[in-house]
Amino acid sequence: MAAVTQRPDRFIGMHFFNPVPVMPLVEITRGRDTSDATVAATLSLGKAMGKTPITSLDYPGFIVNRMLVPFINEAIRALMEGLGTREDIDQGARLGLHHPMGPLELADFVGLDTHVHICDVLYEGLHDPKFAAPPLLRQLVEAGHHGRKTGRGFYRYGPDGSRISD
Repeated sequence: MAAVTQRPDRFIGMHFFNPVPVMPLVEITRGRDTSDATVAATLSLGKAMGKTPITSLDYPGFIVNRMLVPFINEAIRALMEGLGTREDIDQGARLGLHHPMGPLELADFVGLDTHVHICDVLYEGLHDPKFAAPPLLRQLVEAGHHGRKTGRGFYRYGPDGSRISD
């Protein structure tokens, strides 16, 4: 997009995390021609918004999604292979990695359809099989099980978004 502007040195991205009011991180994504002054101004803006900014080049997935998508995909593959239950996989991430929620819970929160879309974009942009959406994920999405927003994903959810037993 910067290439079609008259001032590519002033073009920059800000990637906020969901839910925006709660998540403190913002990724500042600089293009090849983004000036240091634009980066500095955007870092200041992020801090003024009460966020903690980090910088990344404009590559597919930036920093966080480049790490997160393979993590979630591997959790889905572990579930597919029967390595552990969904509860054990999520508990392992919460207690063993000190994550606030497990990868399957997080996928349900983000939306399984959204995760498939992110997988497809990353796989198309990087051609790395770790970003390919696992078959179980595609099956759930094709069945309309998109996670919390539809009431069903890896877990089931009530109308208020709270998890309910199967």
